[in-house]
Amino acid sequence: MTTPRVGPADAALVECWRAAWPLALDAWSRYTRLHDPRLCATTVAAAKEGLQGSFAMIRLLDQSVVIDLESVRAHGLEDYGVEIMAHEIGHHVLAPGTALDHFRLIARIRRVLPSVEDDAALVANLYTDLCINDRLQRQANLRMAAIYRTLARPAGAAVKESTRLWCLYMRIYEHLWQLDKGYLVTGKIDDVLEADAWLGARLIRVYASDWMTGGARFATLILPYLLEGKDPAKRLRIWLDTGSACQGCTPDGLLDHENEERDGVLHPLYDPALSGDDARAPQVLERIGRAKGQLREPFEFGAILKAGGVNLSDHAIAMRYYRERALPHLVAFPTRPQPRAPEPEMEGLEPWEIGDPLDSIDWLGTLALSPRPVPGVTTVRRTFSEQPSSTHAPFPLDLDLYVDSSGSMPNPQVATSYLTLAAAIVALSAMRAGASVQATLWSGVRQVIGTQGFVRDSDEVLRVLTGYFGGATAFPIHRLRDTWDAAAPRKRAAHILMISDDGITTMFDSDEQGNSGWDVGAAALKSAGGGGTMALNLPVLWEQEQYQCKGSPYPLLRRARDSQGWDIHAISDMAQLVAFARAFSALHYGKPR
Repeated sequence: MTTPRVGPADAALVECWRAAWPLALDAWSRYTRLHDPRLCATTVAAAKEGLQGSFAMIRLLDQSVVIDLESVRAHGLEDYGVEIMAHEIGHHVLAPGTALDHFRLIARIRRVLPSVEDDAALVANLYTDLCINDRLQRQANLRMAAIYRTLARPAGAAVKESTRLWCLYMRIYEHLWQLDKGYLVTGKIDDVLEADAWLGARLIRVYASDWMTGGARFATLILPYLLEGKDPAKRLRIWLDTGSACQGCTPDGLLDHENEERDGVLHPLYDPALSGDDARAPQVLERIGRAKGQLREPFEFGAILKAGGVNLSDHAIAMRYYRERALPHLVAFPTRPQPRAPEPEMEGLEPWEIGDPLDSIDWLGTLALSPRPVPGVTTVRRTFSEQPSSTHAPFPLDLDLYVDSSGSMPNPQVATSYLTLAAAIVALSAMRAGASVQATLWSGVRQVIGTQGFVRDSDEVLRVLTGYFGGATAFPIHRLRDTWDAAAPRKRAAHILMISDDGITTMFDSDEQGNSGWDVGAAALKSAGGGGTMALNLPVLWEQEQYQCKGSPYPLLRRARDSQGWDIHAISDMAQLVAFARAFSALHYGKPR
């Protein structure tokens, strides 16, 4: 056996694969339409397209197929252009098809891979490859088995050692395509592996038209084999053609757990759709249990995006998470009555002069002046005016927002922070209504970040709100003081909103200049002109006498309310902040949706 040539692809190989592209499209349907593939002559060129580690990949963002022809030549696959490109087309046409479905599949698989959740992308790739290859081998008569056999040769060296996972995977193909045992498998096949391979082949056939449901069941089947090996993704990297498929994609609709995630997943051995016996199915559901809650936490949301190939920081993912979660609670887009068209009103008569339009002569007025009209002398015309008919739009208050990020508050990038969610609801509603927002996140001394004044950039606001300090508690009095400096008053009124707990009373301390926080707060309320609100995590009965003992922060809050006019809302459960944010937004910025 000769060693495959290694090196950049020549023009002949590029043209050969370009000619194979229409045949690959026809393997699915004569009506399949995708733009031409990126045929990269070198691995370096393929890397610039985002392809690394494998010889082919898909990009769901722009529906592209990328081929590394240098790697293709290195593995001796030059003659399989139709098969390889038809396989990649299958990822666009069949599974996963869209970025959202790819994320959904990964989310379902993650739920059944305890301790090896990071392998969800690998499992999803192996599973969708099975669905695509089985269809191409049997229905399109393409040589998919020959590709695996070529890569199993020593020259190809695609898999240097036959792990049990790889043996199971190849044995499933042998069952699907009725190949002799050992045609693709190079390792040992015991009775357990043989039974699992038969179940896997049965699963691919039964769920061929419902591959999304079959994905999690396939994951439960290969879970023991994942637990046996070490870092299987590195060993099988050459097969990961969907590893970066969703780079640049962040579709909506991933916050909610789907029914199958909540209700648990059957192992294929107990799946009545495969065995026809549903006697033990209820026991398995009870053993697996149900997921708690219906919305994903930020860390899980981020893990799904990263598994699909999205390259975003935890902070950027948190921004997207809280934006999507806040959207159902925002006020409706503002509307205003359509002004009536102005109507002309007659004001009087003026001389008609030669050169004016003839049809503008008012003959009744002209003949009233003289029965013998003299053009330019006795001729007159009417004059009209239009009264403006405009409807004034409401003038929304700007929002000065302060959110507590001390150690008593959750990290919004890891777990759901209702402070962040409520702040996002109010801020996005304000901007939707036409207001500007200044957002400030604070914790201890010198632990404060904020927007550059009042802005209308939602990304800048969310970037501030989704940050986290987790330090001590010291309200940034200087920020409030400088914002509402009486020497530089703002032209637009604003409402001051603070979301915190009893640590907000640190705003009544003295600032670094020795100014009393009480004076700063009172001056800010007066300069803002739109009032002030505090949404605080307090006991419901915080105003009762038993809470007014010496050293308690509650007497300070009563004083702030009674003497300065702060509107204080006690929130006994952080989850109630969502209802508060909806009501606050509806009151100040319009009706809720």
